[in-house]
Amino acid sequence: MDYVHSYPAKTGAVYFALIFGLGFVLGTIRVLWLVAITGETFAVLAEQPIMLLASWFAARWLVRRHGLVTMRSRCVMGITAFTLLMLAEVTLASAFFGQSPAGWLNSIFAMPGLIGLGGQILFALMPLMTGRQVSG
Repeated sequence: MDYVHSYPAKTGAVYFALIFGLGFVLGTIRVLWLVAITGETFAVLAEQPIMLLASWFAARWLVRRHGLVTMRSRCVMGITAFTLLMLAEVTLASAFFGQSPAGWLNSIFAMPGLIGLGGQILFALMPLMTGRQVSG
């Protein structure tokens, strides 16, 4: 049953869940192990290619599977996924690291945060980038 077909916001939520799950696992490894060895900036840089490759494959698969052939539908998918990601990020920063929303926002504009934000923006754009390969 293709319950998400032609519902780009639902497809965006699925996309978010897939990539957020991977990011949660890799982020845990990064925070608990890799940062101590390499420092925060390098640890974030090491994680980015894996996350972006996974995002590309997931977006491509979901766009094709759910027939999101219009640019509008792929934009909705990416915007939904990005919005859910930002909400999850600020919630986790508050719950696990005691950061206020303002503190979390400020951390985005430090070097490791900028690298992460760049990856998150590319994550949001992936449905558009992979959508070109979908035949109508």
